[in-house]
Amino acid sequence: MKITILGGGQVGASIAEILSREENDITVVDHNRKILDTMQDRMDIRTVHGAASSPEVLKQAGVDDVDLILAVTNSDEVNMVACQVAHTLFHTPTKIARVRSSDYLAHPELFCKKSIPIDVIISPEQIINNQIQRLIEYPGALQVIDFADGKIQLVALKAYYGGALVGHELKDLKDHLPSVKTRVAAIYRQDRAIIPTGKTVIEADDEVFFIATHEDIKKVMQELRSIEEAGKKMIIAGAGNIGFRLAQSLESSGYQVKLIERNPERARWVSDQLEDTVVLQGDAADEELLHQENIDKMELFCSLTNEDEANILSAMLAKRLGARRAMAIVNRAAYIELIESSVLDIAISPRLSTVSALLSHVRRGDVVAAYSLRRGVAEAIEAVAHGDSKTSKIVGRKLADIKLPNGATIGAIMRNDELLRLEEDAVIEDGDHIIIFVIDKRKIPDVEKLFQVSATFF
Repeated sequence: MKITILGGGQVGASIAEILSREENDITVVDHNRKILDTMQDRMDIRTVHGAASSPEVLKQAGVDDVDLILAVTNSDEVNMVACQVAHTLFHTPTKIARVRSSDYLAHPELFCKKSIPIDVIISPEQIINNQIQRLIEYPGALQVIDFADGKIQLVALKAYYGGALVGHELKDLKDHLPSVKTRVAAIYRQDRAIIPTGKTVIEADDEVFFIATHEDIKKVMQELRSIEEAGKKMIIAGAGNIGFRLAQSLESSGYQVKLIERNPERARWVSDQLEDTVVLQGDAADEELLHQENIDKMELFCSLTNEDEANILSAMLAKRLGARRAMAIVNRAAYIELIESSVLDIAISPRLSTVSALLSHVRRGDVVAAYSLRRGVAEAIEAVAHGDSKTSKIVGRKLADIKLPNGATIGAIMRNDELLRLEEDAVIEDGDHIIIFVIDKRKIPDVEKLFQVSATFF
């Protein structure tokens, strides 16, 4: 696939690195030559120096002969103009743009072929908002991902002593929950991936990825750790776009929210916009302030400023002062590896979350959703099976007969809105939604080929 990425920042560089390892022809456009030189030293890509919205620069980048463009510069306006130029002058088939401003997002009628021709809009703030709300809904989960329009979910959590299944084989899960259709897709033990079988024994501190319906998630979680009730009291640090939107969503859902903002003007403006949220002007790392606001009675402290260090330190302090859980936005990958689990409950990476939102649109085959997991090392894919036994590698075949790449496991099959039990003699049918967990992203092209229909297969 030929792809042009406009913007070599964190998101652009991450998606370029992922896609360049696969069978793709990648070109990156950026106005910063140093960024491009660094990327070219690390990746097998082509780079073009210049303004991302310039017709001449886009022509140099070969936009007249690409399958799609990803406009992910730091400017909404540049991204939108670039899509307009690509559509009008080069007839680019698919245009994906990152748009962050709520002013634009409040008017979806802007984004159509008659005005600004963008096929897919990626809003990092909304992605993070949804992610945090999922984690609030399921206390104890490290990651919660929706598949099949939210009907089923992939959940990652750490198994603790006291969980009914800890110390037992996975096959016992069926005996514990006979009416629940669930599957453990992968286990990470001391950062080493384990492909689970019925005889795999769950150990304390294992990071377990399992799939179940929305209604059954908490039942399965209870098998692996003691269940925590989702509390209603929380403090958000940072009233930027993400913090402000999260406070809006939470107060409308009945949560008791306090929002701490350092900038006096921003604090006043946010206070005027919110109805039930208590807005405090101050430093979220001020121990006295946190004591005054009863941090020890808070179910969650969420640090969402633009500074990694400030987020980490304030969340660490809140945790030490008694907050039940603490999570923080952290952009630097090295920081996430250092602090997650050992220092904070959850570190959220906006970069990886945005990359996940882009992946489903650049995967081959009928891929409905794709999510980057384990700091970008693993991936979960929801794809639709098409064809028959003559044109497809999986349709018409039993699960036991499907040759998956090493490190790939089928986690779920959804047929006509029903989650099927994964028995070895189950047969894949045309139109089935299949969720596959891949522990090594280098195997993604092999997984994609399973869902590509050929004229004939024999």
